[in-house]
Amino acid sequence: MDRIKEKMVQLRAEADEAQAKVDELQTEAKAIKQDNLSKEQEIKSLTHKNQVLTDDVEKFEGEVKENKKLLDESGRHGQQNETLQRRLQLLEEEAEEADKNLREANEKLRQTDVKAGHYERKVQVLEKERDQWEQKYEEMAQKHQALQKQLEEFQAELGSL
Repeated sequence: MDRIKEKMVQLRAEADEAQAKVDELQTEAKAIKQDNLSKEQEIKSLTHKNQVLTDDVEKFEGEVKENKKLLDESGRHGQQNETLQRRLQLLEEEAEEADKNLREANEKLRQTDVKAGHYERKVQVLEKERDQWEQKYEEMAQKHQALQKQLEEFQAELGSL
């Protein structure tokens, strides 16, 4: 009788541990999913920023070409030439800065893509592990019910004696 009670206590403890692990894994999976959504939003933001920077680079390159053309045409005019050279230099610096920002945004986008892939794989592993724990929990619950039924039958037999 004591062995059965000990076994039941042990099974209950195992079932409680399994449920706690399932709850922990579900919480972790939710956190990872939330982080994944955050990373996806960051990817969208960086993609948009990348597009804006690409447009800026194209615009600046167009302006640089136009200013170079103007600079060549106005070579006779010294003061105007100096002004255009300064403007050209500023535009080139802006283009370089925009190009640098574009490279940084692309690198961040690539890193975010890698992280998102990693988190997606981690979520899949955790979901699989959660499913395994749920299956173990169901098996333990069935064993518990079977032992509970045996205990009740045993108590009934003892009661009839």
